[in-house]
Amino acid sequence: MARPRTTSAPLSAPPPAPPAPTAGTETGVIAVTRALQLLEAFAVGESRLSLAELSRRCSLHKTTVLRLARTLAHAGYMVQREDGDWRLGPSAGWLGARYQSGFDVQNVLEPALRELTQQSRESAAFYVREGQVRTCLVRVEGPQALRHHARMGEKLPLDKGSPGRVILAFSGEPGAAYEEIRRRGYHWSVGEREQGVATVSAPVFGRNWRLLGSVCISGPASRLPQAKLEALAQTVIKTANQLSYALAGNIEATMQRPGQWHP
Repeated sequence: MARPRTTSAPLSAPPPAPPAPTAGTETGVIAVTRALQLLEAFAVGESRLSLAELSRRCSLHKTTVLRLARTLAHAGYMVQREDGDWRLGPSAGWLGARYQSGFDVQNVLEPALRELTQQSRESAAFYVREGQVRTCLVRVEGPQALRHHARMGEKLPLDKGSPGRVILAFSGEPGAAYEEIRRRGYHWSVGEREQGVATVSAPVFGRNWRLLGSVCISGPASRLPQAKLEALAQTVIKTANQLSYALAGNIEATMQRPGQWHP
């Protein structure tokens, strides 16, 4: 059976990630870094981890992990279960809620994505840039039985998939392909990050053309060939413009074509 074709314009790689902390980093900072390692050791969908597994994933001695976990537990970021395993605590969830509130998820993003889902009949999502990765901040599942699933909070590459490509383009990434994305004001891709998945995305701006993220629709490539993605692009752009206006509180941000933006 022939392998499905991956479709996307050739693009340059994103800037290299910043260097990791060196051994000479201040002790207090190393302790914070290790504590964050502990919190990030939990994969999406995992409700509990043993001390031994936390130690293995963080490459830290068990006594160090136990000391850090107990410190985090005092602040509510971790909780030790009766069987000795550890789980994330309520403070971790509250921190995530406060992060989302910075983007006005409940009042602006979620209703707009829900409307986009109704118009396109596909799943819709809003991505933001966090360093050298993109994160799904909000997602609304489409009504179709067969659909693409993505997890909120999951870290994904910027240089694979239309949501990341759009973020790179409107962050000023050089190259002819990114210039073309800026000119069009949107980008689509098929099978670039995940085999059999098609997406089309457009940028969302705040005040003074500050890039906030990208909005996209996604679904099976069998249902979203290139022609369908091109047809849906204007619907995605319209939603992106509405979000730009709502999040920036400035109607001038949506009076210009996104393709006219330049870094």
